[in-house]
Amino acid sequence: MAAVVEETPEHLRGNGRPIQEERTLTDLKVHGTIPPELNGRYVRNGANPLSGTSAHPFFGDGMLHGIRLRDGKAEWYHNRYVKTPYITNPDVDVLDPAVMMDMRSSKANTHVVGHAGKILALEEGHFPYHVDGNLDTVGPVDYDGVLTGSFTAHPKICPVTGEMLAFGYSAMPPYLRYLRVSADGTLAQTEEITVGGPTMMHDFNVTRNYVIFMDLPAVFDLNLAMSGDMPIRWDDDYPARLGVMPRNGRDGDVTWYDINPCYVFHPMNAYEDGDNIVLDVARFDYIWRDSAMDFPPPVLWRWTIDTKSGRVSEEQIDDRPGEFPRVADSVVGLKHRFGYEMAMAERGIFDDETKQRGAILKYDRETGTRTDIEFGKGQTCGEPVFAPAANGQSEDDGYLMTYLHDAESDTSRFVIMDAASMDNEPVASVELPRIPSGFHGSWIPSSVAD
Repeated sequence: MAAVVEETPEHLRGNGRPIQEERTLTDLKVHGTIPPELNGRYVRNGANPLSGTSAHPFFGDGMLHGIRLRDGKAEWYHNRYVKTPYITNPDVDVLDPAVMMDMRSSKANTHVVGHAGKILALEEGHFPYHVDGNLDTVGPVDYDGVLTGSFTAHPKICPVTGEMLAFGYSAMPPYLRYLRVSADGTLAQTEEITVGGPTMMHDFNVTRNYVIFMDLPAVFDLNLAMSGDMPIRWDDDYPARLGVMPRNGRDGDVTWYDINPCYVFHPMNAYEDGDNIVLDVARFDYIWRDSAMDFPPPVLWRWTIDTKSGRVSEEQIDDRPGEFPRVADSVVGLKHRFGYEMAMAERGIFDDETKQRGAILKYDRETGTRTDIEFGKGQTCGEPVFAPAANGQSEDDGYLMTYLHDAESDTSRFVIMDAASMDNEPVASVELPRIPSGFHGSWIPSSVAD
């Protein structure tokens, strides 16, 4: 009888194929002109299993891919595993409860940000990991012992105060903690927030004066966890709601507003408009209802919370699927005119890449229009990250950065696009070896962390 060969999981095919080699490349070929004001690092994180396989796209080990720009040059490209216990001790049992509850046992595979002089690699179940300017791991961050639980992969850095606003969720009580880190990197506030159960809260929203929690119907199931499956399922009986709290508030200050059932991994931005709070979000009708790969395509919606009437109006903005929404860092929590997304195929990110045509979507929320950068057949991009131009005169005066994969040549490029004109031709591009598909990244200027 012939041996049974297990099929490669869908998320590990195409450009999902992991790589294990850590590289340092300095002789980089550049096309076009790198804007000389760009002094810093573009760094992107992603799940790249050291073993070569993982049961789910979220379970791989964190690998950072970074490119250093200075004086109009691309000085280097580095890719580095975040040296968590899963890398330093590959035989560790992922399902061992003691390992799972150890806040140092992070995959550190979701996002990377710069704050208070540190570059932090993040995932949502454990401590952040500090990496240095070469992307080498320094170690876990617990803010001098004040942080005792999880830390979100999606903190928000206020452009006005420099604070980093965050939260941590858990499958066990307390289900949610709000966290506020001062501009100098001190964990200044932790606050337990009451929610309806063990909900998975991947991201949240901030405005100049408030934070907005998304308490949505994706909940933990310990039976699924014990069986080794994705431990989160859709629950039609769990109410969907938004919780608004002052940024320095407490649990009793949260006001909850009901919304229609849905899920949001990533908001674009939020801001205050008189008595209203406006949120633009990449909205899914549901997730994980029938299986761990059950994702309908997300599209952009706007929620407007009327704090006087207690109602939320919900408006679909577009019907083209898109995810990983971003705005310029300078308007996080403030009124934005422009927002950017990565276009998605109808089936999601695992479609046959040779047939896909990647695109960056730009939304003008003042005019209600959308402008797209369309890439060629088989060329797929990641999340677009904004970096400002020197002496910019408008919110969109700057550049969009991402890694672009070419399925035909199976190579990648780092591209810098003009955010104002949305020209299909890059301002500059840097030839690179294949960079596997990943999650989130940041432009980290040298003034923030070097």
